[in-house]
Amino acid sequence: MLEVIGLSQQDEAVYDALVRRTQATMSELVRDCHLPAATARRTLRSLVELGLATRSTGRPIRYVAVSPDSGLEAILREREAALHDVRSHVRTLMKMYRAGTRFAHPGELIEVVSGRDEVNHHWLQMQQNTRAQVRGFDCPPYAAPEAHTEPNHVELALLKRGVKYRVIYDKSAIELPGWLDDVTAGMQHGEQARIAAQLPMKLAISDDRMAIIPLLRLGDDAVTASYLIHPSPLLDALVALFEAVWARSVPVRLTAPGVDDSGTEELSEEESRLLTLLASGATDKAASRALGWSERTVQRHVTKLMDRVGAQTRFQIAMEATRRGWI
Repeated sequence: MLEVIGLSQQDEAVYDALVRRTQATMSELVRDCHLPAATARRTLRSLVELGLATRSTGRPIRYVAVSPDSGLEAILREREAALHDVRSHVRTLMKMYRAGTRFAHPGELIEVVSGRDEVNHHWLQMQQNTRAQVRGFDCPPYAAPEAHTEPNHVELALLKRGVKYRVIYDKSAIELPGWLDDVTAGMQHGEQARIAAQLPMKLAISDDRMAIIPLLRLGDDAVTASYLIHPSPLLDALVALFEAVWARSVPVRLTAPGVDDSGTEELSEEESRLLTLLASGATDKAASRALGWSERTVQRHVTKLMDRVGAQTRFQIAMEATRRGWI
């Protein structure tokens, strides 16, 4: 058990025997552990140096066990401090490595992966290797009609592990059946979602270490090729692009019915969904498809929102909703 903190099996055996006796002479420990005297002497000297035992000055010399909760804890703290230093050194080495690989082999900074299985393998591997966050652009076309509603089990597992997912969805995706339910389910597990008016491409970024851009044309039934972008100025540009689009995109919020501080009733879940869609620029037709309503029902809810906040235009709804913290 104690090998992980630097003690050999022999050290541990002698220390265990000493703990059982509390204090003992070397000859007693030789008998208990069945060790040659010279080996026991070296081991006891090591235990004293580690702070796990003390040596008396009388005759015969007796060795006294130091309480495990103080002796072993002191060693653990030393090992933890050393590991912290190693981690810091690894980060320094990684900075040097990335700086060196950016230009040492420029032809390897962008990799083209072909074949459906190979693309799926790299996408899965990239997610599993993520330590802090995945950032992504999600937009049509999709490889399969229901691809946007298939649960990403890897994402759910990583969210539970503490990995952050931030996804920006293209406005055109909101018209797809089941899209809003799928995004809501992801958000309930911790995903952060926003809607943008128009995304330039599909994109996924793992930490600041790799990005993948799927190549999927309208009419394709599978993703058969992707670009892999390794640490480089291009990857830096993709990270900056994501953050810029994220800053000006509309957040998708999960709002439950309730009452705010002023006593005014807050949005219902349906109203929150509708307001998010309207704020993203969705037309009544697009909102009706996303919500599974008729256009007349959408218009009726919009009118109710106008009456509720005292607005005469949709722009005024947006202004008042912003003031109240609804969007």
